[in-house]
Amino acid sequence: MRNKNNYVFCIGELLIDFFCTDIDLDLVEGSNFLKKAGGAPANVAATISKLGGDSSFIGKVGNDPFGNFLVQELDNVNVDTSMLIKDKYSLTTMAFVSLKANGERDFIFNRGADGLFYYNELDEERIRKAKIIHFGSATALLNDPFQETYFKLMKFAKEQNIFISFDPNFRANLWENREQEFIELANKGINYADFVKVSEEELEIISGTSDKQNGINHLHQLGAKLVAVTLGKEGTLLSNGKESETISSINIISIDSTGAGDAFVGATLFQFAQLDSPRNLFDSFEKLKEIIAFSNKVAAIVCTKIGAITSLPDYDEVINFK
Repeated sequence: MRNKNNYVFCIGELLIDFFCTDIDLDLVEGSNFLKKAGGAPANVAATISKLGGDSSFIGKVGNDPFGNFLVQELDNVNVDTSMLIKDKYSLTTMAFVSLKANGERDFIFNRGADGLFYYNELDEERIRKAKIIHFGSATALLNDPFQETYFKLMKFAKEQNIFISFDPNFRANLWENREQEFIELANKGINYADFVKVSEEELEIISGTSDKQNGINHLHQLGAKLVAVTLGKEGTLLSNGKESETISSINIISIDSTGAGDAFVGATLFQFAQLDSPRNLFDSFEKLKEIIAFSNKVAAIVCTKIGAITSLPDYDEVINFK
C-alpha cells in the first residue's frame, strides 16, 4: 500500500455476477450467462482506482477459482487487495442477474465467503491510515459475523475521526419479511455517517415518507451530514442540511444500470479524497454541485456498457465523454 493518507477503504462483498445475456428475459427464461466481477463496495473501490485515486478493498472471497479471478480483477484496476482474505473453508459469493430492455435488473444471491468476515481479521493499524472508509455492502447488514464487524469498524472509524461514507444498498429480495430490521440497521449506519447516498426507494423506506425533502430532513436528523439521493436519469438530489438542489445528469441510452450507483459513490469519494479535509467542503454548496455533476456523468457512462467493474471509465474518458 502506498504511503500517503488519501486512501479510501471500502468494506463489503466481492462476488461473481453471472449476467444473463438473453436481454429482457427473467432468470426463469434466461439460458446464457456471462461471468463478471461485482459487489457494491468492490465497484466503489474500482471506480476510485480507475479514476486515478487510491483505494483499498476489505473483504473475503473463497480460496477457489472464482475468488482468484476476483482478486485478479481488482489487481488489474490497481485496487489494493492486501486486506482481501481468501477463505479455504467457504466458497465465493455469486449473484445471477437478468437485464431488462430498459437497463434495469433483477438478481439473486448465492451467498458465501463475504458473510464470514470477523472483526479480529481486520488490521486496525492500517485502517487508521485511511482518509475515508466506505460502507456500502448489500449483504453486510444481513447477519453476523459480518454485521457485527461492519458496525464495530464504523465505531472505530468514528473514534479515529475518519470520514465515513454509507450506502444502505437495500435489496428487496434479501430483506423479505425483515424490512423493519433493515430500517433500524440503516438508521444505525446513518448515525455514524458523514456522507449518505440513497436511492429514491431507500429514502422512502428509511424515512417512511414519499416527500423527498422531508425524507432528507429525516436522514439529517439521524446524523447524516451530506445526503445524495440518486434519481436515475433525472440526476441527484443533494442536501447539506442547509441547501438542497437536484443536480442534472447527462443524456445517454441506458444498456445496463448495474454498478451505476456504486460508480456515483466512487466518483464522489475519489473527489473527496483529494481534499485535505472533505468535511470542510460541506458548507461550499457550489463546489459540492460540481462534484456531484462529475459523479453523475461517471454513473451515466457506466450505464452505456454491460458489467460493473469492466464498464468503469478512467478520468480522461469522463472528461472527454460527450
